[in-house]
Amino acid sequence: MKPFLLLALTLAFLASCKDKSRVKKAERRNSERMQHEILDKTLETGNFVYIRAFKEERELELYLKSKSSGKFELYRTYPIAAASGTLGPKLNEGDRQIPEGFYFSHAKDMNPNSSFHLSFNVNYPNAYDRAHQRTGSFIMVHGSNVSIGCLAMTDEKIEEIYTLCQAALDNGQPFFGVHIFPFRMTPERMAQAADSPHLPFWKNLKTGYDLFKENKTPPNVSVVMQELKYAFE
Repeated sequence: MKPFLLLALTLAFLASCKDKSRVKKAERRNSERMQHEILDKTLETGNFVYIRAFKEERELELYLKSKSSGKFELYRTYPIAAASGTLGPKLNEGDRQIPEGFYFSHAKDMNPNSSFHLSFNVNYPNAYDRAHQRTGSFIMVHGSNVSIGCLAMTDEKIEEIYTLCQAALDNGQPFFGVHIFPFRMTPERMAQAADSPHLPFWKNLKTGYDLFKENKTPPNVSVVMQELKYAFE
């Protein structure tokens, strides 16, 4: 075997070990406590997950799917440690905005060796963003307490969030939703936004927000290209 190839394989192996080590340590630190708390809520580690985040309130909700009811039940609401930008969608690379809309993460988006401890990519821009010519990349939910367009959750909290999301993916969930809203879209708060230039966009988001509230199941989201709007099932 050529020396440079041997070196490359060795480095890849060491990186893989490092990746697994960080996640395993997080699992050990959190699994016993989480399993006890989850059982108290008649849920199980490995159940499918769903995430909602609210920029104004700086909160992230993590839901687990109940095997008995088939509905998603709130496991925990986490404070967001840092979130840059203002209310309104992300428009351009480097604008420091956290996006608003309907995003998702696959197994390939999980980063166990992140510079921000642990992280997962929410896959901004989505089809809606691209249709509106919005640009940007590498929008993450991650550890630390520093944000430049991402949701920073602290190292302690991301370990719990990451562990539950990874367990769901390992248990067969093909991807999990990460739906980001400007605020909790109550009628009262929407009325306060009546003069915002973002109101038509936010009304479109509210349709998906309300469907989850009614059904306790994340809506299937698509984009109607002719109207440049989200559509829901």
